[in-house]
Amino acid sequence: MSKVTPEYRSACDRSKPEDRDGRRSVRYRCNTVNIAQDVLYRRPGWVEAKENEDWDFIWCDLAWIRDNSNHLYMEEHVRINHFRNQFELCRKNLMVKNLKRHRKNLEKDFGHTEASKCDFFPRTFVLPNEYHLCLEEFKRTLGSTWIMKPAGKSQGKGIFLFRKLKEIMDFKKHITRSDEQRDTSQVENFVAQRYIENPYLINGRKFDLRVYVLVTSFVPLKAWLYREGFARFSNTRYSLSTIDDKYMHLTNVAIQKTAPDYDPESVRKWTVQHLRRYLTAKHGRARVGTLFEDIDNIFVCSLQSVQKVIINDKHCFELYGYDILLDENLKPWLIEVNASPSYVASSREDYEMKFRLLEDTLNVIDVERRLTGKEKRVGGFDLMWNGGPVHRDDVIPATCGSSPFPSNTHLGCVNDREKQLRRLLKPIAVKRGRENIPEKRQ
Repeated sequence: MSKVTPEYRSACDRSKPEDRDGRRSVRYRCNTVNIAQDVLYRRPGWVEAKENEDWDFIWCDLAWIRDNSNHLYMEEHVRINHFRNQFELCRKNLMVKNLKRHRKNLEKDFGHTEASKCDFFPRTFVLPNEYHLCLEEFKRTLGSTWIMKPAGKSQGKGIFLFRKLKEIMDFKKHITRSDEQRDTSQVENFVAQRYIENPYLINGRKFDLRVYVLVTSFVPLKAWLYREGFARFSNTRYSLSTIDDKYMHLTNVAIQKTAPDYDPESVRKWTVQHLRRYLTAKHGRARVGTLFEDIDNIFVCSLQSVQKVIINDKHCFELYGYDILLDENLKPWLIEVNASPSYVASSREDYEMKFRLLEDTLNVIDVERRLTGKEKRVGGFDLMWNGGPVHRDDVIPATCGSSPFPSNTHLGCVNDREKQLRRLLKPIAVKRGRENIPEKRQ
């Protein structure tokens, strides 16, 4: 067992802490400056641990978990918001590697039909290792558009589109280094993907979906889908006549807000509820039901693809931000998965949605131990997978897609979380925070 440094020990040899009113409480730490701080601060019975004090819960950034996870001894009740090697799903190159392996295993074990469930990511190559394979595919599909992405960056940094062979050969020269240089400098990985040239457009603009999936265990796999999310729209009407306009092709908020004509008061986001109503009115309930079942499949298959490589830890959980793109045929495509999605608000509505999301995350994690463990819904979260598919209790045929046993997911449906939580949970008593936390064993 790793030695615990005083600065980062968890709940060892704790004295019973007191909250702002002098009553027993749950101690937390948070090293991020965003809405998570507000949620933790406002949670009844929770108090922020001071420097070098023991804690029961930590909301940390990815750098913190990378630097400190090997120095922690955590008692039974302690919770932390990242798995140690979450990058297996969240780095673009590793995500594709794991998905390709999962698809290959499905085809080997169950045949092509089952493997086709993984056909939700574009043709992708990791550079520089797969440069020659990429070049061969590029020549075979001359005239198509490709997109290049740094494997380890986010918020649209370093992304560009290309169509000409010269551009990919120039890129190869740029990343090629001598053996001597490789000894002192690590070559950055990129992914080259076939660009989805026919995205679904609304008012002529491209958009993608940000959806949230909470994983509380990988062995067995236990995953919850949040009912709310949003569609992020580009600032410029879409066209393939130019591939150099990042405000047209990239929907990241970090990119869009740098546009010269960006207006923060204008509507750049739709809720998933709004989008689902729009699509249903245009394409019908059955077609949209099938679409959302296909999106559910993306969540399950992608998590299964890393189930055997993620270091499972009962103390850890992960709130993933999935980015999904729809094409004009209403086929969903997985763009990327984020282990640290933005919890900074772009509007009051955005703040309130993310506050509800993080509050319900704490409700599911249940440090206060108010749940039975058999719940299929907690606030805005619906249990979609628990060692196997979870099905709805109250099936309404008119709301279902093609499946006779629809999954227990309600993405884009009404989120009557407050009413549901009142039925499910007793009010959090401040004194309960510490009473339900086991003391150090003698």
